Amino acid sequence: MKRSSSSSKNSGDQITDVLEIFLPEKAASSSKARQKQWNKHLARLAKQLPGEVSLSPDVCKKYSGDKWFASALPDAVALPQNTGSVAKILSFATQHKIPVTARGAGFGYVGSCVPILGGIVLSLERMNKIKEISAEDFVAVVQPGVLTAQLQDAAEKLKLFYPPDPASRSDCSLGGNIATNAGGPRCLKYGVTRDYVLGLEVVLADGSVVKLGGRTHKNKTGFDLHRLFVGSEGMLGIVTEATLKLLPLPPSRAALSIGFRRMGDAARAIQSVFRAGYLPSAVEVADAFTLQSAQKRTGSSLFSGCGAHLIVELDGQETSVRGEARSLAKLVRAFKPVFVHQAMGAKDCEKIWQVRREFSYGLRDTGLTKLNQDIVVPRGRLEDLFQFAERLKKRHRFPIACFGHAGDGNIHVNVMIDLNEPGVLVRSNAALDELFRQVLAWDGVITGEHGIGIARMPWWPSAASSEVRRLHSTIKQAMDPHGILNPGKFVE
Repeated sequence: MKRSSSSSKNSGDQITDVLEIFLPEKAASSSKARQKQWNKHLARLAKQLPGEVSLSPDVCKKYSGDKWFASALPDAVALPQNTGSVAKILSFATQHKIPVTARGAGFGYVGSCVPILGGIVLSLERMNKIKEISAEDFVAVVQPGVLTAQLQDAAEKLKLFYPPDPASRSDCSLGGNIATNAGGPRCLKYGVTRDYVLGLEVVLADGSVVKLGGRTHKNKTGFDLHRLFVGSEGMLGIVTEATLKLLPLPPSRAALSIGFRRMGDAARAIQSVFRAGYLPSAVEVADAFTLQSAQKRTGSSLFSGCGAHLIVELDGQETSVRGEARSLAKLVRAFKPVFVHQAMGAKDCEKIWQVRREFSYGLRDTGLTKLNQDIVVPRGRLEDLFQFAERLKKRHRFPIACFGHAGDGNIHVNVMIDLNEPGVLVRSNAALDELFRQVLAWDGVITGEHGIGIARMPWWPSAASSEVRRLHSTIKQAMDPHGILNPGKFVE
């Protein structure tokens, strides 16, 4: 994709510049022509669904973006309260060829819910009921606006367990998790959101409602259609209900917090854990820049002298967890760590994880904008990745912070930029070009959790062959022939 040479001059120019660099053909769209064509129709829709559709400029501004650093104003915001209203909105939008961009809680990092062509933002936040938690069937039936942590807390009261645990679990919604196939630290042992979706109720682009899958833990009745919508970023249909698999809650947890002088020692320690036959529930890693930022934020001296940090968590029956924790502590000491701290029980483990949750806040406190790349490399490439990130930092003169899910190779490589610096977006794109080329050369992928959205669009052609891209377009055309669902993104 051709990129403009314009740079971010100030916050008022930021959105235009971002679209010129990432989506130059979209930046040229005429919003005036669009509004003239749609406003009359949207005013009628607002009358048909009182209290569920707003044309207020203040409301539209609130729903113009996510946690990425670009946004675009919609022409209307829909806040449906039930599946019937979602169906009416999509039927109306198809009839009048009005774009609809679905939105969960707005905690995405790649601009997936940014309505770059305007139209309707359809927020599912009001559909936020846990309809059922069955201890007999080990399922939960939820609406898409339920926050991930709400389901987890409710399930745990019944000694049940919903493992997917994105870092923003207290803020992100299950509908958004399904749209992006969200992961988290526990994916190492338990898998990602897709692995827990048994059934979906979906409203298609024309307003028809389909129920896919079911509540059984095995199902081979036709194609696995419900999973087609997992990770589809709102481009194939809108999920209005999900039936999710639950597991028995592990009765015991333990965690090790381990500091190392060098990242190479941490990477080799991770490999030794797996070679010894252990499967932790999570293995998290952080580099020196991340640790320094966290230390400044917290005032703690915990990471003094550390160039890397690991968290290794175990769960299961208490006797086995205690034994494995002791054995792992002994194993990692062979790599001469700065410290090894051990926690037993949920309360003490959460203290260790609280430090991990400070990492993003610490990076934010630097005052720089974090371009969060959630790349994935084969496990055996972890040490290579961290060495490459050091070279990338020196070549492009950006701070780079790396942390994430070392157990499955999903590392968040954060290029830290100053948006007020002339030419910074063009320069940062050059760094990202190099990063993604290397990741793909290692047979890795450019996103493991966040999705393509807008932020990854320039690299989509490199990440997927022409045949794969054509297959995506064929599916999109079949499901959404008028192209109203989240248009302007990576599949048209």
